[in-house]
Amino acid sequence: MTKKRLIWTVVVWVVLTLVNYYYTNFFILAFAWLGLTLTLFILTIIQLVKTIKERNTLTQFSIAKLLIFALLFILTLYRHKTNLAIEKVDWFILENKRNEIVEQVKNKELNPNVSWNGWVCELPFEFPVVSNGGNDIGISRNEENNGTTVTFWVFRNFFDSPSTHFVYSDDPEEIKRLNKKVTERPDDNWKIKENWYRKYGD
Repeated sequence: MTKKRLIWTVVVWVVLTLVNYYYTNFFILAFAWLGLTLTLFILTIIQLVKTIKERNTLTQFSIAKLLIFALLFILTLYRHKTNLAIEKVDWFILENKRNEIVEQVKNKELNPNVSWNGWVCELPFEFPVVSNGGNDIGISRNEENNGTTVTFWVFRNFFDSPSTHFVYSDDPEEIKRLNKKVTERPDDNWKIKENWYRKYGD
């Protein structure tokens, strides 16, 4: 393997990881993750065997190949940690865009607009991806206190499996519920900033 091919391998891995994070359907994701993990495991073993065989004539590039394949394998195997890192970068980059969307919801420029659900709003753009799984958001309005809650999907599961969300709320009742989740399961739920939360499950 040449240096150029190794660089392209890393580039393809980055692209696949981002595509899986933002676009891949939940049902396909498990198979894609398994296939990529097994492929990288096999490639790492091959590089390890070659390194052992060539231990008397090792070059820096040979060691670099082994380390890179091993690192890609570990980052893929522990997908949750990798996705969490992407999630943090994603929040930093798209925070302002999400705040703009929240203001549009508050001004009732964006409202639930799908026939199959009473709270989902399909955003009028595909990019940037501010809500994974189709750029849909959830909108809840509390008529009693004029509170608004806007839900952005970080990881969108289906059926009874829990999803992960970024949630904005100025509804005191919802904030109380979110703070309770943070207290009960702080590893999966936390307050990002004023009115903003990262939430796992319903």
